[in-house]
Amino acid sequence: MAIRPILHYPDPRLRIPGERVETFDEELAQLVADMAETMYAAPGVGLAAPQIGVSKRIFVIDIATGEDQPSDLRVFVNPEILELGETCVSTEGCLSFPGSSEEVKRGKTVKVRAQNEKGEFFELEADGLLAIAIQHENDHLDGKLLIDRVSLLRRRILHRQMAKRAAAETTV
Repeated sequence: MAIRPILHYPDPRLRIPGERVETFDEELAQLVADMAETMYAAPGVGLAAPQIGVSKRIFVIDIATGEDQPSDLRVFVNPEILELGETCVSTEGCLSFPGSSEEVKRGKTVKVRAQNEKGEFFELEADGLLAIAIQHENDHLDGKLLIDRVSLLRRRILHRQMAKRAAAETTV
């Protein structure tokens, strides 16, 4: 396993939609393990493959919080959102937008169909944080980012903040 660098906005690779996974092999298992380790090290509750520069339709989520809860790692390969419940507003962060939290409208519930890392299909109905995380990470697979889901004013402010951060990182 290896911790991989997480791409930060405005890196253009974040806009590249993920390609469907066709081969379920040791290479995919290694990618999933690296993604999980990267997510935990960040720390975050979800990570999509495009966030580490891999244009594949894969994301991992673990919403277990605190040391008293066991890991609940979930792997989603080639996910499809089947249904969304009524909308709600939640506060979201994103590993590709370090230090930012934004108010975003999402479905309160979600029904998703996906494959696991072995290629086995499953369907899942989720609510709460898991539903929000699934929708958030699925957006990454389509090249859609947190900044695309906020108001025009917040978009401008967030873009400036992230561009300034990126400029500071390149001069260090």
